[in-house]
Amino acid sequence: MLSVRNIVKQYATHRALDHVSLEIERGKIFGLLGPNGAGKTSLIRIITQITAPDSGEVLFNGQRLNADHIAQIGYLPEERGLYKKMEIGEQVLYLSKLKGLSTAEATKRIKFWFEKLDMASWWNKKVEDLSKGMQQKVQFVATVLHQPELIILDEPFSGFDPVNADIIKNEILELNKQGATFIFSTHRMESVEELCDNIALIHRSQKILDGAVDEIKSSYRNNTYWVEYEGNYDASNAKNIFEVLQTETVKDKTLIKVQLQKDKTANEVLATLLPHVAISRLDEVIPTMNDIFIEKVKGKAHE
Repeated sequence: MLSVRNIVKQYATHRALDHVSLEIERGKIFGLLGPNGAGKTSLIRIITQITAPDSGEVLFNGQRLNADHIAQIGYLPEERGLYKKMEIGEQVLYLSKLKGLSTAEATKRIKFWFEKLDMASWWNKKVEDLSKGMQQKVQFVATVLHQPELIILDEPFSGFDPVNADIIKNEILELNKQGATFIFSTHRMESVEELCDNIALIHRSQKILDGAVDEIKSSYRNNTYWVEYEGNYDASNAKNIFEVLQTETVKDKTLIKVQLQKDKTANEVLATLLPHVAISRLDEVIPTMNDIFIEKVKGKAHE
């Protein structure tokens, strides 16, 4: 759906984006990740045509990005943009009409979403009378109301309690199931693991990692396992098979974290331990996206 090709963006002496390229497939949830100041928001502003790149291009459905595409994009910015003195219903209706909906169709859709998200009584309230989380709900509705093909969410869970965060997460998944494509920017790595099909990590204005979440996590596996057992055995005796990284004792069970030596397998771990102890579990340690994020960003910082 979206091709970002060799984008460069310079602000005075600061290069915000340095030849960044991305491919976002239709129907996917794409995580745009990176520490503060990495260039994520600059890229989002280019995709939403708030600013333009200095060089490079963005293609939307195979066409060079242009003003006609704005109505097909929904954008929830990190900096919220609601009018504090304006009534909620009137405001969402106004924003919907800017996206090309008629008053009748917009009103119908607003009522649907307000009822769905338990907001029906908010119609005549003003934004300034709502909590941060309630304001976030209003802005989410305004973002998706015109049924855009591409929905860009910048820190969408900011201000939400766990219950409402879960409600919005389920709405994102439902909209995705119906065909919407998402660009999802967040610092919450657990949300990335729950929601995203693919990610790109931007650091210091450059893309340093991208791909499918499952494939990235798999590529960072390092033959590390948790082994839980009952019995007395000094696991350090098995140095030819594995190195013990961590040991914990809980009641009558021992839990060890081990890293296998080169070319060794989990079966060899079992064969080594079983003559001495009763093993209750053996689990491979799969790195989380949070682990990978920290490793890549710290590694880049030391280059």
